[in-house]
Amino acid sequence: MKKVLLASACLFALAAPASAADLAARPYTKAPIAPAAVYNWTGFYLGVVGGGAWENARDPKMQGGFVGGTAGYNWQTGNVVFGIEADGAWADVSASATGAIFVPGVGVVGATASSKTDAMGTVRGRIGWAVNNVLLYGTGGYAWIDNKLSFSALGATISDSQFHSGWTVGAGVEAFFAPQWSVKGEYLYRSLGGETYFSGAVPTGTLNFHTVQVGVNYHFGGPVVAKY
Repeated sequence: MKKVLLASACLFALAAPASAADLAARPYTKAPIAPAAVYNWTGFYLGVVGGGAWENARDPKMQGGFVGGTAGYNWQTGNVVFGIEADGAWADVSASATGAIFVPGVGVVGATASSKTDAMGTVRGRIGWAVNNVLLYGTGGYAWIDNKLSFSALGATISDSQFHSGWTVGAGVEAFFAPQWSVKGEYLYRSLGGETYFSGAVPTGTLNFHTVQVGVNYHFGGPVVAKY
């Protein structure tokens, strides 16, 4: 029995150093760090946009809403983002006034005059500062509207449409909420030059619109990269 105990003790003494050496030789490995998402704004995008427009210099004031589409491209260098964007929208921005006019041979009759913007759009440059998935930017460029004047009296209506061109300036914020999807909010001031309607018989002054719009964009090319 003493011989068996002595042999077991010897085996334990020999095995213990070998186990310690094996543990010491085993390398320590850290748990992998999850990659951080970094957003790159460079690339082409398409989206939808809608909002409201109103005047504040006329009475009655034209006001209403619009909805349409957007296309653009961004270039990013460091935190600075440059871009160009175009949008076009169906619109229902209007005002009307009713009064009395004198018609020879008839007398004084009621008449209604109305102005309605049926479509509007812009082509603009953008420059902004990106903090990962959030972009703050200013914007400005060309603006246009398609507008119609109508006069109604004695059950008859005459109308004429003109295309107004001008400029726009504004600012906005855009943020990614998914790898290729972003949402934006934007304010634009649009100044459209006057035109003459009905073969020059009715001139108009400058039309100035304030517009607030929101949009959702899909960005092509996958703007999210992994950073370890």
